[in-house]
Amino acid sequence: MSQTYTISELAREFDITTRAIRFYEEHGLLFPERQRQSRVYSQGDKVRLKLVLRGKRLGFSLDESKELFKLYDPQNGNEKQLFTMLNKIAVHRSALEQQRHDIQIMQHELDDAEQHCREALKQSVEKTAGSEQ
Repeated sequence: MSQTYTISELAREFDITTRAIRFYEEHGLLFPERQRQSRVYSQGDKVRLKLVLRGKRLGFSLDESKELFKLYDPQNGNEKQLFTMLNKIAVHRSALEQQRHDIQIMQHELDDAEQHCREALKQSVEKTAGSEQ
């Protein structure tokens, strides 16, 4: 018999809540068996959960993770899945590069605004000090 896990064991191992695991189950990413009132997760569920969480860290949506799972085809070398994954990586990388560019522009604008405020404040302080004499 293969290794099985309770929802609490998976939650502890991945440092997530049982509610998060049920959420992934509701979205068709995990398929536990039922033993009375308890959920029993397989080794495959554990691997899928690990991949969902990794995908989340990479910025993939749950739908993107689900799409990649559906493309899993080890008998044919997983080529379609791998090409799709490479495409998604490129799209996410491009979005991150755009965000980095936008952040750099915003930082320069903040630097300029800060410099203008400091110069105006310095002039105001000098003017006030000059009028007090």
